[in-house]
Amino acid sequence: MHLLRFTAPHGAHSGKHKKHGMNVQVIADPFGRLLWASTALPGAVHDIRAARTHGIIDALAQADIPCWADKAYQGAGGTVRVPYRGRREKLSAGQQAVNRSHAKIRALGEQTMATLKTWRLLRKLRCSTTRITALVQAVLTLHLNASS
Repeated sequence: MHLLRFTAPHGAHSGKHKKHGMNVQVIADPFGRLLWASTALPGAVHDIRAARTHGIIDALAQADIPCWADKAYQGAGGTVRVPYRGRREKLSAGQQAVNRSHAKIRALGEQTMATLKTWRLLRKLRCSTTRITALVQAVLTLHLNASS
């Protein structure tokens, strides 16, 4: 799962990013192809809360599909795998090896997200969450058709 943040109208302000934004959860396959994008939520919504709101964690667990997520999904449970928390020097050699392996698995998904974020339209949005959701789904469709 990956998080996209887009500029958006007043009321969708993220204190962490110091700007208005939207939270869109995205699922990519192991080959880096985008499979699904959620509806947009305000940028202040935490990643794990957004995933639970959209039923992603339960759906993955029910289908027994493993998912490699970032540290923002700590405590998600189910089939969601997250890296060990803490500074590298404080982790054991085994935990460091697990985190390296985890990062390698997530690398394709991160590259896919970087490609999706190159769409200027998604970086300059200033409209309602409903319209943003429709635009993200349209870009996802165009992206899937272009990559096939």
